[in-house]
Amino acid sequence: MKGSQTTFIPEKTLIKAAQHGDLEAFNLLILHYQNLLFGIALRLLNDEDVAADAVQEALISAFRRFNTFRGDSLRSWLARVVVNACYDEMRKKRRQHSVPLELFNAEGEEIETSYWLVNPQADPELQFESSELESAIQNSLNKLPPIYRLMLVLVDVEGLSYEEAAHAAGIPVGTVKSRLARARLQMQKSLQISGELLPASYRVELPLSV
Repeated sequence: MKGSQTTFIPEKTLIKAAQHGDLEAFNLLILHYQNLLFGIALRLLNDEDVAADAVQEALISAFRRFNTFRGDSLRSWLARVVVNACYDEMRKKRRQHSVPLELFNAEGEEIETSYWLVNPQADPELQFESSELESAIQNSLNKLPPIYRLMLVLVDVEGLSYEEAAHAAGIPVGTVKSRLARARLQMQKSLQISGELLPASYRVELPLSV
């Protein structure tokens, strides 16, 4: 694709070229999404090398079957390919299990926001400035079953919409919402337990259930 280094090329044009086997066009598309895709893999796998390998395998797979992309949301389509590659890695290393969790907080309200991620008394822009906080969040993410961890990564960390997350995970939007509520509550509890490891301004105080 001549001139691609200096001339803006619409995404639709690149998609069409990539679907006809143009590797350079595909690579130009990936440049826009590579940070998102690696971020998803890293949060799910918690290992830079393994995450990089998973993304590489995912992109090879994506290019080979790019003609199956129907032009709806490239971001969620690529995310789904990466998620599948990450699950392949997980299946190699650990068994998958389910943990029964409540869908409601201590006041009986459904968890609908990423309360696990932020302290409502703290400036949202400061949430990830602390390496201690980042470490605690990643440790708590690692404790979640993969199906719940995935929802937090896609929606709360990477900012995908419910619809995009549903496409990426291959599940209904309603399932995304219910799993996300479970995951957020579990993160609340996990961060409370590890609260002594966090800076005081980041600690989340929750009533202990009887």
